[in-house]
Amino acid sequence: MRSLDGMPGYAGKIRLCFHRRRNITGTVDFLPQAPVKMGNTAQRAFSTERERLQNNAREAAMNQERTFYEFFAGGGMARAGLGEGWRCAFANDFSEMKALTYTTNWGEDDFVPGDVGLIETTDLPGRVDLTWASFPCQDLSLAGNYRGLGEASSEVMTRSGTFWPFWNLMTQLRCENRAPRLIVLENVTGAITSREGRDFEAICTALSDAGYRYGAVVIDARHFVPQSRPRLFFVAVAEDVPVPTSLTRNAADELWHPAALCAAQARLRGRSRSQWIWWSMAKPSERNIGFADLIEERPAHCRWHSKAETERLLDMMTPLHLAKIEQARASGERRVGGVYKRTRLDENGIKRQRAEVRFDGIAGCLRTPAGGSSRQLIIVVEGSAIRSRLLSPREAARLMGLDDDYILPERYNDAYHVAGDGVCVPVVRCIAAKLLEPILASADGDAEAIAA
Repeated sequence: MRSLDGMPGYAGKIRLCFHRRRNITGTVDFLPQAPVKMGNTAQRAFSTERERLQNNAREAAMNQERTFYEFFAGGGMARAGLGEGWRCAFANDFSEMKALTYTTNWGEDDFVPGDVGLIETTDLPGRVDLTWASFPCQDLSLAGNYRGLGEASSEVMTRSGTFWPFWNLMTQLRCENRAPRLIVLENVTGAITSREGRDFEAICTALSDAGYRYGAVVIDARHFVPQSRPRLFFVAVAEDVPVPTSLTRNAADELWHPAALCAAQARLRGRSRSQWIWWSMAKPSERNIGFADLIEERPAHCRWHSKAETERLLDMMTPLHLAKIEQARASGERRVGGVYKRTRLDENGIKRQRAEVRFDGIAGCLRTPAGGSSRQLIIVVEGSAIRSRLLSPREAARLMGLDDDYILPERYNDAYHVAGDGVCVPVVRCIAAKLLEPILASADGDAEAIAA
């Protein structure tokens, strides 16, 4: 990654010409790199975890560089997770702010901003090893009232329905004998059940009709970072790429295949069912960092609340959550909790905004206001002292597994949006190390890479 104007920590501006069909320019301010570092103990733990997760990427770089397209790229978190053994051949996102964030961190050479429906296969070089697509999730969740993917023929797309113009590109590449060898689709777990399972079935049908063998796993980021963030990942393999039997199972694994996913798979019929693969992955190593380890004492662009503001937050808690505060006080330890404000019905059936806290060492799932939730707060209890504030942009980035040298937009909402809409970096690395790289190594006859 690079810093602005080649100067680490420079908070400047960049300008970017958009895709030739749009001819748009934009300007965004960016935060300095790592404005406040974690404490030494937490930094060592975080660095150890990061080094362990990136180790396989370095080994892959020594063997053979892989190529990929990154659709709905956001801030480039899939790229960060794939790591040094992979080279981006093309990236795209519609959001001007995210495009500027991406190119600030990764460069402009391979990025084509704009509407995915305006991309043509001539924009996509060669045949790549992987296409990664974290397509919009709003309409596959409560935030979008589960409007779903819609139909490929719809004139007016839902936000999640932008999957279809993306998929049209994939099918065109197949007609050109350039189908990506692997495809990963990432979204919220609501994609399993939205529209009574029809969206899940539509994705499976699209994959199988294009000749891909495929399966899906649900991975919670809490295995790698202190954030509860379960996400659905389809991993699909082109028809000319063999799948090692060591990476498959005869039946579901409850660690990666929850009941809702198993039920959705059981409803598949025909080719969608026959092309299905139950992927096999080992259980990850124990995570060695907690939520408190990532917290900044002096965050940039985010202030601690006044005593009155903290008291108002406590007043929004029910007796159940106030009891959690009292338990944290009684422990005599420094306790850090995550807080979300949610609308709940009171005992009279009236909607009220409530503050809900958790002290289990894990943050709640990062969301954005556009994703149907308030911004996450933190509360720190040390004896009789209680402090609160918004989660800082750098803390949000750390919860997504991003390094402290990743350059965030300066505006709070922009930085939080980049993090909250992204894919967790070490989860990408896990999928690459456990599935993608072994599949490609096997197909290319690289015995050493398979063994690694």
